[in-house]
Amino acid sequence: MGEEQYGIAIDRIKEIIAIMKVTNVPKTPEYMRGVINLRGSIIPVVDTRLRFGMETKEEDMHTAIVIVEVDKVNIGFIVDRVEEVASIDSANMSDPPKFGNNIDTDFICSMAQMDENVVMILDVLKLFEADELISLEQIQKTETQGE
Repeated sequence: MGEEQYGIAIDRIKEIIAIMKVTNVPKTPEYMRGVINLRGSIIPVVDTRLRFGMETKEEDMHTAIVIVEVDKVNIGFIVDRVEEVASIDSANMSDPPKFGNNIDTDFICSMAQMDENVVMILDVLKLFEADELISLEQIQKTETQGE
């Protein structure tokens, strides 16, 4: 997203799909874009840029939704693009830097050196507070029952 590159452990990713119509769900956090119907399954969708405090970007042919399992809930993350699926040698991995107590980087589990780039590997479990995960699960259940 933007100039930064992020990664997610492959065992968390269920699938990657092209951007599709997202149905708005009222009274949800701003970063919560809505839900999609993916082959009969209702999936909550998060605007990753908004979740990270960035400005939204107009969707284009590279925009994708990465479906990730977070605490037994499938969640879609809208991303600018998916560059590649890569195997990273542990020698190229390091702990994320500490920026002090006022900056929350707990959701970054490690940093990976790939060619000239540094990729921040996300801990998807730490992207949400417990109550946010409960809300996402409830949205998924409510929307599924409403069909």
